[in-house]
Amino acid sequence: MTRPFVVAVSNRKGGSGKTTTAVNLAAEWAARGRQVLVVDLDTQGHAGFGLGIDPKPGCTCHEVFRDPHFDLGTAVMATAWPNLWCAPADALYDGSGTLGDPLLLAGHLRHPGMGRYDIVVLDTPPSLDLVLTCAMAAADGLLIPLLAHALSVEGVKQLSRLFYKAVTTTNPELKLVGLLPIMACERIGHHRAVLADIARQFGAERMLRPIRSDIRLAAAFSERQPIRQFAPRTRGALDYYLLADELAMSWPRLSPELQNKVS
Repeated sequence: MTRPFVVAVSNRKGGSGKTTTAVNLAAEWAARGRQVLVVDLDTQGHAGFGLGIDPKPGCTCHEVFRDPHFDLGTAVMATAWPNLWCAPADALYDGSGTLGDPLLLAGHLRHPGMGRYDIVVLDTPPSLDLVLTCAMAAADGLLIPLLAHALSVEGVKQLSRLFYKAVTTTNPELKLVGLLPIMACERIGHHRAVLADIARQFGAERMLRPIRSDIRLAAAFSERQPIRQFAPRTRGALDYYLLADELAMSWPRLSPELQNKVS
């Protein structure tokens, strides 16, 4: 049975560029010919919003945590761009009536119907709850966006503890894709100091090329478009293009040259 490569984009700290990364990296992979599904697990629903998707009541990705018979595929909606789909969030999901199986989402993503996708991107909630635990249990790789701010170190520490718990319990195959600095500026001494500290603590080899500050990334969200569609000649678009290249070098299954889906 074929199945997609699942990337969880996570950070325990809000405002870290998590959703910006999930949307724009997914759009970059889709533009390169990958069949990409974004699953918006964050009840803020920003990933779906940024992709121009309006959820239908009772037909969101959060239904899988309420109803054991719900088919995740029925929540999937096509975006305006080729090869890119989204299963939007339920803004009213509060965890009540939640099914308690940490492998619940993993089971859905291994359903034969998911074999149509090459990559699934999980935009995870910042809260430490069953949804985040399920995302870790379902993912092949974890990508951690972070701001060049002192509080980011603590956020990465908290998430790394959850990462190692998942590896030792529910998902021994989970790997760290990398740490991704967001809105970084090498001219700012505090940014350089924070990123150097994170590199010392977690390993310089885990640090990815930064995404530079670009107000048009926020403007693209207000227009409900990925940056590569909204402003393709900006540094934000270039940085996510280069990020896709960098990830493909370390993770061949993310490469646009991939011909066969992961089995």
